[in-house]
Amino acid sequence: MKSELIWSKALETSRKAIECSAVIPLETFKYKPVKRTFDFELRFLKRTFPKKLVEYGPKMNPFTPWDRRLEVQAVNDSFTLILNKYPVQLGHLLLISNYWKPQNGWLNIDDFEAITKVDDDTTGLWFFNSSKEAGASQPHRHFQLLRRQTYESICPRYDWFCSLLNKELFNSDVKQCVSIKPRKNNLDSNAKDLFNSYKSMIVDMELGDINNDDKPLKPYNLLITEKWISLILRSKDRSHGFNINALGFAGYFLGTKRSDIEMLIKFGPETILKEVI
Repeated sequence: MKSELIWSKALETSRKAIECSAVIPLETFKYKPVKRTFDFELRFLKRTFPKKLVEYGPKMNPFTPWDRRLEVQAVNDSFTLILNKYPVQLGHLLLISNYWKPQNGWLNIDDFEAITKVDDDTTGLWFFNSSKEAGASQPHRHFQLLRRQTYESICPRYDWFCSLLNKELFNSDVKQCVSIKPRKNNLDSNAKDLFNSYKSMIVDMELGDINNDDKPLKPYNLLITEKWISLILRSKDRSHGFNINALGFAGYFLGTKRSDIEMLIKFGPETILKEVI
């Protein structure tokens, strides 16, 4: 049982940040399928995103400095945990580097030490988008966490990834661009194990030489749960009117007027996802 002190802080910080409009939750409603089992979750915004909140012209880095009203706590010496300003889920956390580190650069042991520092207290679904083509909204290094309770499903496509991990997945157009490694439960070496898995997946997916190349040769996503870490190769960030980041591969979709909702419902998420790998 984890202490979840970070989660308690996140909720209290969220309450205060909403009161002063530092956090603006995005209200959504969920599509309820006729079928009982669906391997995706489809949501729609209840209201159009307010135009006054849209930033025009050159965009400033929101993490240098970050809005102190969003700060939950420092993590190690080089990272800070803050709230997502526009969350669909309350308490959506961002783990940001305190100083400039490129989102599209190689990850290092410091990144994974910060992740495991948070994960040892409050866990859930971690995700990372390496670049714009992989769905990243900012070029400054940041990881994201959606907290989950022990009885909750981690994500709609969790079983798909477990089947791939257990080598039980056969008919899939997406699996060729996915690498997955199990996580170990030895907390003393957790960060090192994650980093080693990351380096192994880099080799598996031919992303380049971490010691010689300036940055990865291809865009990618990471998904991290308590059981596994997965790397997904990417080619672009949009498919059939959906914006796809790592959460799309986890099974989460936000529908808009441009989205081909009928295709997603009729044929399932792989029809959408195979177009962005």
